[in-house]
Amino acid sequence: MKNVRSDFPILQKKINGHQIVYLDNAATSQKPQMVIDAVTDFYTQYNSNIHRAVYTFGEEATTLFEQARMKIARFINAEPSEVIFTQGTTAGINLVASTWAQKTIKKGDEILITQMEHHSNMLPWQQSALRQDAALKYIPVTADGVLDYNALPSLLSKKTKLVAVVHVSNVLGTRNDIQHIIENAHSVGARVLIDAAQSAPHERIDVKKINCDFLVFSGHKMFGPTGIGILYIKKELHDQIPPYQFGGGMVYEADFFKATWQKSPQKFEAGTPPIAQAIGLGAAIDYMEKNIAFDALKKHEAALCSQLIEGLMPLKKVTILGPREELKKSGHLVSFTVKDMHPHDVAAHLSKYGICVRAGNHCAQPLAKMLNISGSVRASFYLYNTAEEVEQLIKAIKKLL
Repeated sequence: MKNVRSDFPILQKKINGHQIVYLDNAATSQKPQMVIDAVTDFYTQYNSNIHRAVYTFGEEATTLFEQARMKIARFINAEPSEVIFTQGTTAGINLVASTWAQKTIKKGDEILITQMEHHSNMLPWQQSALRQDAALKYIPVTADGVLDYNALPSLLSKKTKLVAVVHVSNVLGTRNDIQHIIENAHSVGARVLIDAAQSAPHERIDVKKINCDFLVFSGHKMFGPTGIGILYIKKELHDQIPPYQFGGGMVYEADFFKATWQKSPQKFEAGTPPIAQAIGLGAAIDYMEKNIAFDALKKHEAALCSQLIEGLMPLKKVTILGPREELKKSGHLVSFTVKDMHPHDVAAHLSKYGICVRAGNHCAQPLAKMLNISGSVRASFYLYNTAEEVEQLIKAIKKLL
């Protein structure tokens, strides 16, 4: 892997005299200078609203915004009309739940998700089921931290209208076999939504190849700004889905008593969109294309996971969550608990040494309850992390114990 640490200004920061060790990438990634510059350049050179202005830098802003959409479309092998800008993964899932699901799912229908979902891909479907008098069902998680695929045939039926599943668990690090799930869901006529918040930054996703109906991810986990996310909606569904919000930019024609809408994506992007953030995400895609070979990234991150797991396993008070062998081969995060210590206390101790990790239930309380834990400590890796940083983490945990 190319050494890219100098591209990220915040990695030069020190905490308590220690060089920062940033291991919270599953929550948000750091930003390279070229992304920071892209956002700054918009506000200093092109700041205007888009799709309306006919003056020079207004038209330039519109071009940059739509170029970002095209970059993202190429990145996931979609058409630009299938790429909708949202505030993030959560907003994309809520858009689907409040439009397509509300129109499609009826009393007695079923929604299938998994026991390892983030709240963002659980609570919207809880509310849909309650609102529409539908049944919410779960694919179980085994004691090894993987999905019980043997349960899938009995959970799917002609009543199943939607299967919503996380690609990679933000708690366990488990990478789910979404191709298997999609094929089985489609065989009973169900649509499939993939939460790719933890996978899009780490691997190539080809929406045509996997044949999902909806896919969501966030820009801030893949070097982009906060406040920007992507919702992919398969083209054949566009005319079946009503707008999520109503206002400027999404109207084709309106009079005092009725209105008609633009085609996708404008149909789903009412009001002023996150222009600077979209341009910043476009720059992040450029950075990834230039600096990341995804096969090499996977090997790099898995090696760090393996190093951490091997370093923690001899520590009797430490329990590692998730499928260890899988994480050592293809993971990018490791979660663990320390006996008789709250995860927040562990994270506070590590912070004294400049080590940044996540602690808590990771917005997956039902999973934590099922595992009979209050929460866990999570170290998550990305392009700029090193073996030396993992060794610092292991040493700091040993000092704590």
